Amino acid sequence: MKKHFGILLAMLLIVGLLAACGPDDAKEASDDKKETSSEEGADTTDSSMPEKPEELTIWVNAEEKQQDAIAQISEKYTEETGIEINAIPIDMLEQVEKLDVEGPTGNGPDIIFQPHDRIGDLVLRGLIDPVNLGDKESEYQEAAISAVTNEGEVWGYPAVTETYALFYNKSLVEETPATMQDLLAIAEEQTNAANDEFGFLMEAANFYFTYPFFSGNGAYVFAEDNGAYDIEDIGLSNEGAVEGGNLIQSWYDNGYIPQDLTPDIMNGLFSEGKVATVINGPWMVREYQDALGDDLAAAILPVLDNGENPKSFVGVKAYLLSYYSENKEWAEDFMSYITNSENAMLYYEVAGEMPARIDSIDDPLIAEDPIYSAFAEQATYGEPMPGVPAMQQVWDPINNALSFISKGEPVDEVLEEAVGVIQDNIAASGATQ
Repeated sequence: MKKHFGILLAMLLIVGLLAACGPDDAKEASDDKKETSSEEGADTTDSSMPEKPEELTIWVNAEEKQQDAIAQISEKYTEETGIEINAIPIDMLEQVEKLDVEGPTGNGPDIIFQPHDRIGDLVLRGLIDPVNLGDKESEYQEAAISAVTNEGEVWGYPAVTETYALFYNKSLVEETPATMQDLLAIAEEQTNAANDEFGFLMEAANFYFTYPFFSGNGAYVFAEDNGAYDIEDIGLSNEGAVEGGNLIQSWYDNGYIPQDLTPDIMNGLFSEGKVATVINGPWMVREYQDALGDDLAAAILPVLDNGENPKSFVGVKAYLLSYYSENKEWAEDFMSYITNSENAMLYYEVAGEMPARIDSIDDPLIAEDPIYSAFAEQATYGEPMPGVPAMQQVWDPINNALSFISKGEPVDEVLEEAVGVIQDNIAASGATQ
């Protein structure tokens, strides 16, 4: 749940009316569309639906298991509706800029797949349209709906909720590490970098994964009050942030985590049985299980030295409706279909990502699973990623700061400089939230 989970239009224009409508007319037309949009998914009988398109295009995340899941769902949808699904794999973090370029030319998709923290920016840039969940809204987790809501409008069909937790290899770890001291003891005992053996690994230069060690010590991204964020109050250089940064720096200083670590290297070493523990998300469960079998276990993040549970980021990934789509009603129909009860569980079984539906989370297949239940428990200690446009100005400066921290630079100075860059970037972007 990453690598930044919970992503305004000045005009709600339907593409076909661009040349003919003013802002008010376009808004009215969009509202009319929402009133008649299908709420069932694969609804071939609703006479209010426009003529079926021959094809819908969706940009899916460039991850093999996720692609496989969408391919299976798409095949069923085509059988039921006759509409072909053109699923194009594009990394999530590349989709926004690509849509900005290809959308106006008519070469963009009908649907994109994005983490919720990017919705605010997408809305501000006018790249997506709101959707109408209708009565189906109650089928999704409340937190998921909240994550895809911006200024009173719902901007996507929630698909996945996620956070991250601690994976460990039971053949290398006798007892679940409950505290940070337990975890670092394993790191000290089992790290032999010369043999590519490590007791503990994580993407320690990635703010998405390291946030718990900041927030658990009292840091925060933006001050928050009842869901409202104060983007002028940034808590990433306060005392708690410095304490978290010092903890992360100690992992490098002690040789527990190599500076040149990449996700592929980490996942490969863990799968080979050379790493005792890793912090990662539920999207890795299937791959890890294939490699380690019954030796794979998962637990919540270890308690910090201050007695606090680390507060991981909780994110929601959703299907979003492109502003430039010429098949908006049928695009919504397909998004509803992908996220219905049956297909949400199919996606879970194939891709290993936890659905955003209430009924799916209560399904014994998830609720009684010893691996996935750890992620569900960790989510109770988590915090939604701020879903405001200003959040997009946070990632690069803090990731750069973490890189400097890994090289031994003074933590307080690095974080203070990063916050200054964030403030400058927010001002330059014109973000007001």
